Amino acid sequence: MTTSDCSQVSFENSDTRRDEMHSAMEAWAEELVEEVDDAVSSEQFQEWLNMQSRFHDYSYRNTLLINRQCPHAIRVAGYRTWQTEFDRHVKEGENAIWIWAPIIAKQCPECENSPSYHGRSDCEYDETPPEEWSKGLVGFRPAPVFDISQTKGEPLPELETEATGDADELLSVLLEAASILDMNVEVVSQPEWTHGDAKGVCQYRSPAERPLLEIRARENNADLAVTLVHEYAHALLHSGTDDKTERSKRELEAEAVGYIVGRYFGIDTSGSAFYLAAWEGDEPEVIFDRLERISSTAQEIIDVVNKVTDDE
Repeated sequence: MTTSDCSQVSFENSDTRRDEMHSAMEAWAEELVEEVDDAVSSEQFQEWLNMQSRFHDYSYRNTLLINRQCPHAIRVAGYRTWQTEFDRHVKEGENAIWIWAPIIAKQCPECENSPSYHGRSDCEYDETPPEEWSKGLVGFRPAPVFDISQTKGEPLPELETEATGDADELLSVLLEAASILDMNVEVVSQPEWTHGDAKGVCQYRSPAERPLLEIRARENNADLAVTLVHEYAHALLHSGTDDKTERSKRELEAEAVGYIVGRYFGIDTSGSAFYLAAWEGDEPEVIFDRLERISSTAQEIIDVVNKVTDDE
């Protein structure tokens, strides 16, 4: 029986799975910045962005893991979920894709550990018994999922696609989203544009005032929409930051958010350029922090756009 090609990296050994999953993410970040002038690193980053656009509600850690194990994955779910919710079955011989799943359990109000870990810790909290504690996130565990290419059965229902072509609908919704994001947006005509070659600018103003985003008008609404997302990202990520050494790094973060959101809504953003030399010298934990910021900001904007669309 033919199996899919989701086996570039495997975490099948349960004894070493946790350490190998951590190591795979570390190695990816190190490879990314070791040869920042090499096109290969930019391709790796773009692969992750493509994955993040397909799994925008997954953490950057999980999209990294999915990308390492099954680069062509488009939709993943657990073994039982494919059966019960989609009437599909994992094909014989397929290897699981391992991701981090949250562990939700009763949690100590003081040390935030589960009762078992709390009992082995130095925490002395005893004001309420464990059975009265509220539930919360106490950790993560490796969990197996499978891509749709690893399954067979009933076809998935067609998903509605929004804002293709000239992106009129998406641009309209993005402009409406400004009030939810607590920002002011002005689309400025070309004759009145005073910011040179810039496609858009974000003015943070005072903490008591909304950021003002100015976007240069143009005929290409898809490009205009991505520019607006780019400036939204600046406002969400970089308000109050005035470190000139971070300028190019901030531009890369905003460009990456625009790329993810654009691809998610069907806009071709393949012409984006990612100058990863801006991250040269950053340690893996710093890279992970940047990926998390990109991922969470893209998800926030996507969620707001979907909310506006659902409310219409």
